[in-house]
Amino acid sequence: MTAEMLEAFNREQFPQIDHMELKVEHVDDKTIRVRMSVKDMHLRPGGTVSGPTMMQLADAAMYLLLLAQIGPVALAVTTSLNINFLRKPAPGGLYAEGRLLKHGKTLAIGEFSLYSDGLEDPVAHVTTTYAIPPQR
Repeated sequence: MTAEMLEAFNREQFPQIDHMELKVEHVDDKTIRVRMSVKDMHLRPGGTVSGPTMMQLADAAMYLLLLAQIGPVALAVTTSLNINFLRKPAPGGLYAEGRLLKHGKTLAIGEFSLYSDGLEDPVAHVTTTYAIPPQR
């Protein structure tokens, strides 16, 4: 699936995350870069992006990367997500860069770094596993 196809599928299947305004800036057979629009609703006290927002971005990015490989399979689901918060993100833009580490028949494993506009180093490191439903 192309970046445009992924965005359209996401809008159709998951309108509850429209507030993130996800933009797929790059996708290929192993990597993806997804940007989100950070708003006041995504901030915690102190003006930093909340942990749940960063987790949601990483999870959505992995989902889109997997769909780019297997097609529009709405029932691919997260089985695990581990996040390490590395530094305080700025309240501006946030993006995830990730890659597939393994794409098997029933599981896919990805690794992501989350970045905050204006900071060179990542603000979080994420590993995630998705279950791929059986093809019928």
